[in-house]
Amino acid sequence: MTTMGAGMDGQAVRRRGTLLAATALAAALLLTGCGAGDDGSTGTAADAPANGDAAKRDNAMGAPEAAADPQKGGAGAPQEGGTGAADLRVDQRAIIYTGSMRVQVDDVDAEAREVTALVTRAGGFVGGDQRRSAGADAVAELELRVPAEKFTAVVDEIATRGSQLSREISTEDATEAIVDLDARITSQRARVDSARRLLARASSITDLVSLENELGRREADLASLEAKKRRLADLTALSTITVTLVGPAAKATGEKAETGFLVGLKGGWRAFVVSLTVLLTVLGALLPWLVAFGVPVAALLLVLRRRRKAPIPTAPVSAPPPVPAARSAP
Repeated sequence: MTTMGAGMDGQAVRRRGTLLAATALAAALLLTGCGAGDDGSTGTAADAPANGDAAKRDNAMGAPEAAADPQKGGAGAPQEGGTGAADLRVDQRAIIYTGSMRVQVDDVDAEAREVTALVTRAGGFVGGDQRRSAGADAVAELELRVPAEKFTAVVDEIATRGSQLSREISTEDATEAIVDLDARITSQRARVDSARRLLARASSITDLVSLENELGRREADLASLEAKKRRLADLTALSTITVTLVGPAAKATGEKAETGFLVGLKGGWRAFVVSLTVLLTVLGALLPWLVAFGVPVAALLLVLRRRRKAPIPTAPVSAPPPVPAARSAP
């Protein structure tokens, strides 16, 4: 009994010793944490590299998102008072230039030749040439195709050939349309290649015919997209200028369209006068013929009518002989 009591006392002593040691360690750690808080640090020196690596990883993962969304304040976001990172230079975009101008010159034919030579020297060509009359009221309409980078210079040069009456310049940004066409063409080419691979592995006539039809449709769509891209490329590479050269006697500006009740009344009266003039002209042209042939025909008809109304003489009708009275019987 004495031995068992001694063993139990020893275990109790060890438990109390362990409890005291744990309490002392907790107090030491608490004092250490308070000291670190007072110094302004967030961890021990051994934990600093690990925390720095974690911060670098977080920054690396968050950088693409910040660049994609400038509103999140990432590196790609434009700063206040600065410029954005997007490339908005004109030479990097596909611009379609279109212009029309009206110039009054002394000699329309001579200036038309000079303008044609100017466009040829600039690397362009004349797409259309229409001319009316050959005197002081002559008019020449030229459709010019010039390189886009020389569009402004050519327009300014043409304006100095005479007195510029009007000028209209318009632009169209085809950059997004070209980018969209490029993406669609790439996708359509992949579809065509896939159809060709399937056609090469066709094992029956039905599959062969079906795949050939599908391949034809896909190739037609691809050709249509490529044609649209070539058209846009042509419009962006060569700008169009419509030049109207007019002589000194030609009207300076085109008549503006007018509408309204008075305009309609004026037009109707003008049409009535024109119609009446035409009618009188026709009657004047027919009057000699009516006199030459109408009078004899009218006289002939009058004679025939009188003959029809004249009485026709008839022979007198004699009275029938009297019928003798019948005799009575004796």
